[in-house]
Amino acid sequence: MAVTGCSQCIKYMLFFLNFIFWLAGGVILGVALWLRHDSQTSNLLMLQFEGNQAPGTFHISVYVLIAIGAVMMFVGFLGCYGAIQESQCLLGMFFTCLVILFACEVAAGIWGFINRDTISTELINFYDAAYIKAVDPVDTTSRQAASKVLEVFHDSLDCCGKGDENQLFTVVQASLCPKKTFPLDPLISQSCHTKLRDLFTEKLHVIGLAALVIAVIMVFEMIFTMVLCCAIRNAPAY
Repeated sequence: MAVTGCSQCIKYMLFFLNFIFWLAGGVILGVALWLRHDSQTSNLLMLQFEGNQAPGTFHISVYVLIAIGAVMMFVGFLGCYGAIQESQCLLGMFFTCLVILFACEVAAGIWGFINRDTISTELINFYDAAYIKAVDPVDTTSRQAASKVLEVFHDSLDCCGKGDENQLFTVVQASLCPKKTFPLDPLISQSCHTKLRDLFTEKLHVIGLAALVIAVIMVFEMIFTMVLCCAIRNAPAY
């Protein structure tokens, strides 16, 4: 043990922060897997209509989160081991990884803020395309496929229609909307547009809060890593 005094305190604080960082990586990995297999989003994003798959932007974002969680767990372990071993090489690698991760997080945050409504808008457009076909008075194969798509939306989100129902939709409403009570329960009559926006806004808030906490931890880790590296370099034993 080469460092003493305040430097030794920083060493153990860095170890503790890295342990928290490692745990945060595990939490992000767990949240990403939950988002990937969440019944509401999975049912909607696996839909197909007229050969078109439901927009996959959300799934792409989730896969990115899975990768970030795995990398964070590796980097957190690297930092813990480097701090305990007082290795300048490991701490230097850890610092470099932190800078890259922090830059990626900032870039992802900017992209997410700019495109925060993209996922819900894409799914709303997909819903509207099926909605138009489902209210078609002519009974066709396309209409039957569209009706099945709407049923999945309505059952998954407990919603019904777009909120501005026309006479054509009123005719098929009984067969497409979830049946809980008669007349329709107020919950079931909620607009699917509103429910879709609320669904993804909720999940983005969870991701945003986690990213903010992790960014703060990363800033402190970078500061402590630089201080500890300087202390190790100046220690008599080295």
